[in-house]
Amino acid sequence: MTGAATDAPAARTASTASRLPSLTGLRWVAALLVFGFHAATMGIIAEPGHKAVVDWAFALGLSGVQFFFILSGFVLVWSARPSDTRRAFWRRRVAKIWPSHVVLWVAALAVAAWFADPVDRFVAVENLFLLQAWDPRPGHFYSVNTVSWSLSCEFFFYLCLPLALPFIRRARPWALWAVVVAVPLLILALWPAQALVPEESRWWFTQIFPPVRSLEFWMGVAAAELMRRGRWRGPNLLVASLLFVATWVLAAQWVRAELWAALLSVAYILVIAAAADADVRGRRSPWRSRPMLWLGEVSFAFYLVHVLVMITVLRLTGDWGVGFPGWWGLAVVLGFLLVNLALAGLLHRFVETPMMRLLTPRGPARATRRGGDAAGATGPSAAPGKGAGAVPRPRTGDRAADDRPAYVDSR
Repeated sequence: MTGAATDAPAARTASTASRLPSLTGLRWVAALLVFGFHAATMGIIAEPGHKAVVDWAFALGLSGVQFFFILSGFVLVWSARPSDTRRAFWRRRVAKIWPSHVVLWVAALAVAAWFADPVDRFVAVENLFLLQAWDPRPGHFYSVNTVSWSLSCEFFFYLCLPLALPFIRRARPWALWAVVVAVPLLILALWPAQALVPEESRWWFTQIFPPVRSLEFWMGVAAAELMRRGRWRGPNLLVASLLFVATWVLAAQWVRAELWAALLSVAYILVIAAAADADVRGRRSPWRSRPMLWLGEVSFAFYLVHVLVMITVLRLTGDWGVGFPGWWGLAVVLGFLLVNLALAGLLHRFVETPMMRLLTPRGPARATRRGGDAAGATGPSAAPGKGAGAVPRPRTGDRAADDRPAYVDSR
């Protein structure tokens, strides 16, 4: 591998199959940001004081999708196994995302039929096969279950990654750093660049168009490859978290809209890389507690269900756009959070998990159990008391090392 480091960090991060439990917990943070943004913009809270607090806290919650995309690129590159094939990867990603998407697609069409909402058949089919993000026409990219536009983008990322991975593995460190540094600048450049696009398509171009949104994904990819080689240089988790909070407050309060997405991309990659490093070094991380791990596991399902559930309930009760007075508004938001978590748990338990087991190819996993990981798998964290750079290598046949998927779930 060109430019790979040979020091202790490189040895520590040489595994291509390590789990990073803190990144599972961070997935829940991303989902919660999006939920808070939608709860604030749906007019659920009528009390001006309460609404102002929620609006401020989740003013940038839409960037939770940006967090998802960066995190996805990081995890998929970190967990890639040399023994895996492109077809196996693509099949695994379809098995992860599409069955749950189909369930919500059917549910959204059922809700539309209940309210007698017109549904264009072409739009419905486009949405079913996750092609809607490529269609700039209003009513197309936000259609059926509206949040599925991001899945349309992710399928494009998944299609590209196995094709690009051999080049990423051979890239020199300076080229990977160039990607990490260039992405925020390119995001910033989108604001003047959108003037080249017809006005009615500018939102789609900057916020939806898959090649544009892939910038964030490739930022995560480059950072993960740098860390995998031991070449990443960034703050520890505490400092990165403080920088993120400071960036969030500054961006929400004083930074112009065209700047905050670029700033947050930097804050997100610093937190993601620092959390991954804490796992590898065996340092403390609040994101890998048992509750956070469960919340991270169901975060994809939560993301899929939350908008449809909230809009449907508000329409059924006649409270859509009206808002609830006093403390009732906050109580309703909390109720939506709990209901969506319960539904997400069911979707994860009875659709996502069994379909992954049914549809995921198992050939590489069996080969790994017979002969061990060709790359030399390391555990997700160092054993306490063995030093920052010491990561115990699991025994061949160890379930924790050998039964994990070749590409860890990134959502």
